[in-house]
Amino acid sequence: MIELTMPSFSADMESGILTEWLVKPGDAVKKGEIIAVIETQKGAIDMEAFQSGIIHTLRVEPGSSVPVGHPIATLETEITADSTADSAAQVPPQTTRIKASPLARQLALHNHIDLAGLNGSGPEGAIVAHDLESQKFIDKTPATETLNHTKPQATGRDEQQMMRRAIASAMSRSKREIPHYYLATTIDLQPALEWMTHYNHDKPPEAQLLMTALLHKAVALALTRNPELNGFYTQGHFQPASEIHLGMAISMRNWGLITPALHHADQQSLPDLMQQMRDLTLRARRGGLRSSEMTDATITVSGMGDRGVETLFGIIYPPQVAIVGLGKPMLQPWVVDGKVRPRLLFNLTLAADHRVSDGHQGGRFLGKVNKLLQNPAGL
Repeated sequence: MIELTMPSFSADMESGILTEWLVKPGDAVKKGEIIAVIETQKGAIDMEAFQSGIIHTLRVEPGSSVPVGHPIATLETEITADSTADSAAQVPPQTTRIKASPLARQLALHNHIDLAGLNGSGPEGAIVAHDLESQKFIDKTPATETLNHTKPQATGRDEQQMMRRAIASAMSRSKREIPHYYLATTIDLQPALEWMTHYNHDKPPEAQLLMTALLHKAVALALTRNPELNGFYTQGHFQPASEIHLGMAISMRNWGLITPALHHADQQSLPDLMQQMRDLTLRARRGGLRSSEMTDATITVSGMGDRGVETLFGIIYPPQVAIVGLGKPMLQPWVVDGKVRPRLLFNLTLAADHRVSDGHQGGRFLGKVNKLLQNPAGL
């Protein structure tokens, strides 16, 4: 028998609200299966089972705020063939998680509404608060007052303030504890642009690549040659990561930033990586990320080119040891074969932990990214 505890989805997370159980005592679950929905300062996240077994007890009621590390359930892992067979015979298959926004889930919880029978009008059919109000399941004003009384941080302004405090805490810790060093280089993206334009010309819009996919793939491949930038510094020691999971910085519309992981970014084809990036962005903004996506990142890649920022020097997100910054690609004069020509250029930056690597290693990494982007067909 093992205890399942409230997970930490970020270095600054102190507690989470268990919004919904997707299992009940007696249910057999497999490793990676979604068992609960946890609402954090960065949205609703699907909690996965980290081990296969049978749910024994649920210790926390939906709607409860639980500190990180506090037990929320117990899991029986020593399953005999007979018990597995009995469980399969007695327990119906687990239902698919109902897609709903965090606010809609809270409204449903406090008004005792079953979301299963509702049709959603949000992204990909997700149920939003308006769907409950328009169906007259709840009265808008009283429900909103009830929600605000029970959970004041549900208001947009308070959520922004909470997220800013969480980010401030993590970044202050980073600047206090991590001796940063910074490097930057300018990269000619013209070869990558020409290759990508040729690749996209006969593809439908949903299958076309964006430059960001090529940049992330080049970073991931360069990390295979520079493992000292990919991992975690904990308890006074560097622990290199065995896999490359890029934390992709996603702005949460009008406020906040989260960095879910692009799993095995170095091993994915460009079309698959592009699809995963689109999927992560969509699910991040509607509140449908999995717990592994929020905890697995081994390095962060942050870009602000869409905001017109030419150069970005990031702050390392502990316990990671590096962050890569992507600037805005711009058409500029560049010397090619002794002649000045207009080329698409962008600034690539690296902030790294001097306890783990040095400027020579960081420069080698930037050079490798540059080399890969000059031969984009090899990505």
